[in-house]
Amino acid sequence: MNSVVHESGAALAYGAVGIALMALGYLVVEVTTPGRLGDQIWLERNRGAALILAAKLLGVGTIVATAIVTSDDGLAQGLLDTSVFGVLGIVLTVVAFYLLDLLTPGKLGATIVASDVLHPACWVVAAADLATAGIVAAAIS
Repeated sequence: MNSVVHESGAALAYGAVGIALMALGYLVVEVTTPGRLGDQIWLERNRGAALILAAKLLGVGTIVATAIVTSDDGLAQGLLDTSVFGVLGIVLTVVAFYLLDLLTPGKLGATIVASDVLHPACWVVAAADLATAGIVAAAIS
């Protein structure tokens, strides 16, 4: 019984860290795209904004899950490792986004949310987010 209580506490702690990191990922997309992200997705039904947010959340989730699975130290060290790798992954996806922005015409954030039509750049940004997350996850393991 004591083991179940301990493991449940660990699951709650890792879950809280994962949710906090996904919230940070949401804020990053909010900052890198013009307008209110929630309104664009839920009210305006902007597919580009939704795709970028979905890719960001999947990437962060991949990094967090890999960090949890590979952490074999105590709970405190595992939570710290998960937090550090999660933030590192988010920072690297932001760097990748701004590199793409630098290399492509126009402002990438504005291009992504510019219209109801899913701009091809959305797929590129989503792929960059997922690839960056995959690289960080592989580096962790």
